[in-house]
Amino acid sequence: MFVLGNFIIAIAQVFNIALTIYLWIVIIRAFISWVSPDPYNPVVQFLHKATDPVLGPIARALPPMGGMDISPIILILIIYFLQWFVVKTLIQVGLALHGSPI
Repeated sequence: MFVLGNFIIAIAQVFNIALTIYLWIVIIRAFISWVSPDPYNPVVQFLHKATDPVLGPIARALPPMGGMDISPIILILIIYFLQWFVVKTLIQVGLALHGSPI
């Protein structure tokens, strides 16, 4: 069972890294929205393509805030929740299957 435990721990760590990378993408997108970036810039296009599918539904679910978009803040909180709950739960399941602390 230790192999399955190690596999689950590895999945949790990779998921945590992916969430951290996405967190920084959201933060950079939020900062870049404060200036008027060139919409044809490949970096700006990547940031919009990477975040619009997630930020769009959040922004539509929130009531109008007078032109202020707090959807990145909500998404950051969701990412932190996933890191604190899902990743830690997966690590604990992996440690339980492993049989001994790493």
